[in-house]
Amino acid sequence: MTPEQFIAAWKNNPLNERAGAQQHFSDLCDLLGVDKPRDQDNYCFERGAKKAGGGDGWADVWKRGHFAWENKKPGRDLNAALKQLTDYALHLDNPPLLVVCDRERIVIHTAFTGYPDEPREIRIEQLSEPEARQTLKWAFTDPEKLRPEKSTATITAEAAGQFAQLAAAMRNRGEEGQKVAHFLVQCLFCMFAEDETLLPAGIFTDLLRNAGSDTGKAARRIEKLFTAMQKKGGDYGDHDIPWFNGGLFKNIEIPSLTATDLHALHRAAADMDWRAIDPTIFGTLFERGLDPAARAPLGAHYTDTGTIAKLIQPLVCEPLAIEWQNTRRQIAELAPKFGMVKGRKKNEYRPNDALQSGNTLLQGFFNRINAFRVLDPACGSGNFLYLALKALRDIEKRAHIDAQELGLQPELAMHSGPHNILGLEINEFAAELARVTVWIGDIQWCRRNGYPHAINPILKPLDGIDHRDALLNPDGSEAEWPTADVIVGNPPFLGDKVMRSELGDDYVETLRKTYDCRVPGGADLVTYWFEKARGQIEAGKLQGAGLVATNSIRGGANRKVLERIVDTTRIFEAWSDEEWVNDGAAVRVSLIGFGPIFPVDRKNQLEGLEVGPIHADLTATAGINLIHAKKLAENSKTSFIGPQKNGPFDVPFEIAMRWLNLPNPNGLSNAKVVTPTWNGLDITRRPRNVWVIDFGTMSEGEASLFEAPFDYVTKHVKPERIKNRRQSRAENWWLFGEPAPKLNAALKTVPRYVATSAVSKHRIFVWLPSAVSPDKALVVVARGDDATFGILHSRFHELWSLSLCTWLGVGNDPRYTPTTCFETFPFPAGLTPRDTAPKPGQASPPCMANEIVAANIAAAARRLNELREAWLNPAEWVDWVITPEEEKAGFPKRPVAKPGHEAELKKRTLTNLYNARPAWLDIAHKELDKAVAAAYGWNDYKAEMPDDEILRRLLALNLERSTTKG
Repeated sequence: MTPEQFIAAWKNNPLNERAGAQQHFSDLCDLLGVDKPRDQDNYCFERGAKKAGGGDGWADVWKRGHFAWENKKPGRDLNAALKQLTDYALHLDNPPLLVVCDRERIVIHTAFTGYPDEPREIRIEQLSEPEARQTLKWAFTDPEKLRPEKSTATITAEAAGQFAQLAAAMRNRGEEGQKVAHFLVQCLFCMFAEDETLLPAGIFTDLLRNAGSDTGKAARRIEKLFTAMQKKGGDYGDHDIPWFNGGLFKNIEIPSLTATDLHALHRAAADMDWRAIDPTIFGTLFERGLDPAARAPLGAHYTDTGTIAKLIQPLVCEPLAIEWQNTRRQIAELAPKFGMVKGRKKNEYRPNDALQSGNTLLQGFFNRINAFRVLDPACGSGNFLYLALKALRDIEKRAHIDAQELGLQPELAMHSGPHNILGLEINEFAAELARVTVWIGDIQWCRRNGYPHAINPILKPLDGIDHRDALLNPDGSEAEWPTADVIVGNPPFLGDKVMRSELGDDYVETLRKTYDCRVPGGADLVTYWFEKARGQIEAGKLQGAGLVATNSIRGGANRKVLERIVDTTRIFEAWSDEEWVNDGAAVRVSLIGFGPIFPVDRKNQLEGLEVGPIHADLTATAGINLIHAKKLAENSKTSFIGPQKNGPFDVPFEIAMRWLNLPNPNGLSNAKVVTPTWNGLDITRRPRNVWVIDFGTMSEGEASLFEAPFDYVTKHVKPERIKNRRQSRAENWWLFGEPAPKLNAALKTVPRYVATSAVSKHRIFVWLPSAVSPDKALVVVARGDDATFGILHSRFHELWSLSLCTWLGVGNDPRYTPTTCFETFPFPAGLTPRDTAPKPGQASPPCMANEIVAANIAAAARRLNELREAWLNPAEWVDWVITPEEEKAGFPKRPVAKPGHEAELKKRTLTNLYNARPAWLDIAHKELDKAVAAAYGWNDYKAEMPDDEILRRLLALNLERSTTKG
């Protein structure tokens, strides 16, 4: 079909919505030369089931990983169509594009996570243009080409940077810092409001442009606009200005401006789309840039929403989701009986009893949402509060959608809103910024989800965010906290020794006196928030709390506060050792949820796993506190994480082979810098046969002498690396981002080494030749003896590592780390890494002090490995091959499937093997465990020995070793 034929067929076409939708789409596919929907699981018409209350399902057309498409009759409201797609995006696997169409207009909305919506509208007449057809075709073939250039995080950071420079310039010439900050926050909100059309389009930008360099004129007009926004029924020139209020424009004080200031403000207003700023980081970045008291640099990282969600999810989302599911179940039981009955008056109908009961249940849940309160008693610039409000909005939206599917018709107006959140913040500017964060984020949520935002005023007062000290009143008495359903937050991290220098001796003395007997002397500042929250729970003013603390809360004086929590309520959620960013610095924290918010049948979760009671040291093993385990000197300098590349240094096998034959000006083979590489997938699945370019620590000049690899890195790595935020990575673009010289030195002492995937469902160790380069996804043990391999693969080391590892991923797979899992593990006496270290010039494994038990372990380990290798690569299915280039360079042979066995061999992976755990594998492991138990001197060991007993013995051995000098 030609563009002319398509336009003629569908311009002013009289077919109704249903009759024309699929034919229009099919003709469009013919025009673009793309496939038509034919696959119900991946690309189809009418994705989703019919709703119980009538109406179609989730999308008129859907293509997995590409788009959801909704058709309307010409002239219909495409915003309503977009809302339907937005409502059901989760059911549609969150496609990156949402397309709405009325046959004469096609609007492509971008929905990439973390990126703004940059809609592209294509009118039917434009389809005669190749550019318009190509844009539309990308939706079918390559949606990534439609991804916006900048993420919302990048846009927000750039905006914060511009305002930070402006604020610094104004402060440097003597303007009072808080006055400047308040004025600039008002300006940025105006920029947001005009882009969201809350203000007349372009009004603030035009004000600045028309003022030019006349600072007096600009100041007067800005003041008049701010005043109009503050008033109900305000006006500015010919424009009626909506009532904003909310406190943001209560105080209007324009600082002295320069022509440079005006030009900078105009650039910011004109050049940026302020709708795209990210409220999850907005407050943090603008506080750092605008607040003269902020200590963290603007470029510092911010804590990601996924980490914050580890508290928002169990404290806000999960309990309310449980409540809604119970309500939904009751409504669903009534739904088959929904109907209308005739009233007493003529043509009067009313809901029957079932429908009335369903509406009552729904309204009851909405009332629950409306009354729910979340308190952040150290709210800072509001990121926790905004994410809590977003969670409430999302839950209510889910209830709206579910209710419609069940046959109810809830009003479009939402019952959740900024009134749901409460905050305490000692920094006045941070409190103001928290309010602005919540206002902007909530307006964005409403606009993007198709729900009405607040009006008259647009900015509802947020008096619940209170500027005051959360711990002490001005007279030194204990501060009161408002009653709330839950608390979430990130209280300040100040250690005992730092508190006096930061807060002053008088404040610290008063604080400790006021909280005497409840918070021990020497405890960190953050513990006072934990004790206050515990007290609120005990007083019946709170159901649950989720707070962040440095991971030192698990020990010393700090742990006394958690002991009080465990004694009076329970810890139901804990992440004991997480990464966090505080004042721009990376720290390790614990995330702790406590209180009776859940019914008793909700299991406690530690590191994402269901456990029994969680103790004050954030462990859950009965009577065993493995947190007290120490690093052992005998295990040091043995285990390493592979290098982090930070760039596409990997190359296909074919390219590597060509390079191995090429000469270089230095007379050296490219095999010096091009080697096979393994990552976690090579261990848990099948080897990928990928190679890597690694210049180690070479200078640019030395690296350039390896011509072909260096040219490749120049072309494929350099363009991105020179933009890297880290100066060292940008300047040394030809090197790995995090090289591992100590690892490389250790591997030169052994012909092979032990490796395990850092993250893996099963703790599996394998042998790798030293010529194979490990990736950052591998943890390496630089030993070549079978005894070490066997001990690591024993039940004892597996239990120890699972107890001290971290957990992550959808499946909560354990992460093995050298510091926590390896360096603390007590090997059998005489078989420690210090004992098995290769001696200089020694090619074979060393003779160990305990030769008989070492030989028994080694034999069992070799047997296990031989059986596994025979299963992974059966001789009947596999040929072991090597090219002349590989052989010359000393690289190992590779397994290749014999013709006809490719599919079978693909299934032979260590993950599949350990999932099945056949009898022969189980027997081999048990034989290995016996040999290792004998090395420990555990003559009473049996396979039935409880895990707790094994851990108790290993911890005792660790503590004994850690206190022994030498």
